[in-house]
Amino acid sequence: MHALPPSQAVHVASQRAVHESTGEKPADEMQTMNPALTASIASACLFAAVWLGIRLRRLLPAHHLSADTKDTVKLAMGLVATMSALLLGLLVSAAKGDYDTGRNEVIQMAAKISFLDRILAVYGPESADARTKFRAAVELTIQNMWPGEGKPSAPRISNQQATYAVYLAIQNLTPRDDMQRDLKAQAAKLAIELAETRALLLAQSVTAISKPMLIVVVCWLVVIFLSFSVLAPSNATANLALLISTISVSGAVFLILELAQPFGGLIQISKQPMLNALSLLGQ
Repeated sequence: MHALPPSQAVHVASQRAVHESTGEKPADEMQTMNPALTASIASACLFAAVWLGIRLRRLLPAHHLSADTKDTVKLAMGLVATMSALLLGLLVSAAKGDYDTGRNEVIQMAAKISFLDRILAVYGPESADARTKFRAAVELTIQNMWPGEGKPSAPRISNQQATYAVYLAIQNLTPRDDMQRDLKAQAAKLAIELAETRALLLAQSVTAISKPMLIVVVCWLVVIFLSFSVLAPSNATANLALLISTISVSGAVFLILELAQPFGGLIQISKQPMLNALSLLGQ
């Protein structure tokens, strides 16, 4: 095989980059954990631990529930609780970091979309076809980043076709002077940068939450609630406090998993910056 000249290689690489800019998610992409299902499983495990602890409390001999025994168990569980809190903090930090990164990238993408459209508008009426195709590609990008919320265009075209059509329309522009030549170069550069941002968002779509770490945390929490329910006094108030605590911890697990999936679920990145940019296209 013959190597491509540097200029031609850059051109091919640019086409490939733009080709991926609004691509649909691959079919073999790793599926993320279901927040509601995972939180329900964690809640069931904690409820079971509390129920088992209450049963054990009634079956254990009195000397197993002496003051010295309770103090020893409390010290041991204090260590486990500290480690659980540290791991939960790491999970929250990872999920929040992913959410903030994705939000910043969406804002940057919206700004570049508006800027690219302005450059094409300044270029002149010759760029009308490129602007029309660019708007269609942006609409398709929004629909794919936030599935189920946008109305698909008709007829439906693939992201690859829409994105390549935009890039081809920019490359087909014929500058008449130095200003249009510079504007065309800036438009091509922005198209590549949008492709890079979109590819980065796709790469970050896999959750950063480690399943083994989450399982370890839930197991530690089960041990903690089991010990608490064994040592707790036999009255409805103590049992109710334990049950409320299990719900609170399960809610924390749910929020962590929701933050780790910023383009779906209840806590998702707002698409308003992209919609604002879309509303300005073609004006």
